[in-house]
Amino acid sequence: MKFQELFIESLGTLTLNKTRTGLAILGIVIGIGSVIALISLGQATQQSIQNQIQSLGSNLLTVQPGGSVGQGGVRTAMGSRTTLTLADAAAISESPEITTIEYVSPELQNRSQVITGSSNTNTQIIGVTSNYQYVHNVNIASGNFISDSDNDSLNKVAVLGPQVVTDLFGEDVDPVGKTIRINSQTLTVIGVTEAKGGTGFNNQDDVVYVPLSVAQKQLFGSNYLSSIALTAVDANSMVAAQDEVGFFLLARHNISDPTSADFSIMSQQDIIKTITSTTGTFTTLLSGVAAISLIVGGIGIMNIMLVTVTERTREIGLRKALGAKKKTITTQFLLESIILTFTGGVIGVLVGIITSFVISKVTSSLFVISPASIMLAFMVSAGIGILFGWYPAKKASELQPIVALRYE
Repeated sequence: MKFQELFIESLGTLTLNKTRTGLAILGIVIGIGSVIALISLGQATQQSIQNQIQSLGSNLLTVQPGGSVGQGGVRTAMGSRTTLTLADAAAISESPEITTIEYVSPELQNRSQVITGSSNTNTQIIGVTSNYQYVHNVNIASGNFISDSDNDSLNKVAVLGPQVVTDLFGEDVDPVGKTIRINSQTLTVIGVTEAKGGTGFNNQDDVVYVPLSVAQKQLFGSNYLSSIALTAVDANSMVAAQDEVGFFLLARHNISDPTSADFSIMSQQDIIKTITSTTGTFTTLLSGVAAISLIVGGIGIMNIMLVTVTERTREIGLRKALGAKKKTITTQFLLESIILTFTGGVIGVLVGIITSFVISKVTSSLFVISPASIMLAFMVSAGIGILFGWYPAKKASELQPIVALRYE
């Protein structure tokens, strides 16, 4: 028989029992749809986190107190969390030895209750200088950002993120000129930043910026910094900048052994690589769980094909008695199995894409579909059709005509 005739006959056979065929396809649909939806969810999460990190600033380096492993030949060790000072930041900015750094932003971060009238919220307070705006790509929606004169004069002023504005003053309210209280200190709102997005503790809109001098001397009573953010002159200077700053601080802190450093330097690339590795593992795990349903669906198809072989034993015997070859019988049953899995694969891809879109809308997350995951779905679905259809097809082709014709 010609391939076209076998294909048409296979379609006709599958449509004889629509319920059985539908249930077989359903297993593949669920498996393929789950794999695509979960891969999409993992990639969307990864992309969202990367976007948030990159929105913090370009060519960004962050010096933090304490120890970890940094690049540029500097290996830090675990140490105190109070090892960076404003003098360190000033020295980096003024040093002729450091030629790869454009902006230096000393920062002090803490969480505190912010109150105005009968409203309050617990949020992140960041003490900053004017350079913070340039280092972290902060844009002002209304009013002004913290200036150098605000720091020099200990002006009790604050710039609010849009989420804080909503929490304290409500929607569509301009808080510029109003006052808030932090740790019993009254501050005047002088500006509101543009929305950046984020969730939880990483929400860049849920922040209050105050002059660094006010944060250190009047709000938190700390002489130390939480971090020093730096921008390299260009992307190609990132490693050189880590080297220069790392060895400069080692010398400044009188540390001869880099493995005993009391600070760590992280770049955007370091953070993105770490997060990519973590979310990649998470996505692989989710995909592996979803792939189990594909195996279950494949076993279901094999069972159905075995039942079909049993039901059609007399037909197979008759066809072999009339001269049908093993190859023809094998091809027909393989075709039926592949048609089932291919149809389930197409529907599963559509279900996966639609599910991913719905999840992105419900969770207000990114909608990411990888062409590779769709190709993988089709390849897996074809592989399942061949793998789980081969045994029933082989069993059918090996039936002896006389035994098959006598089968009741």
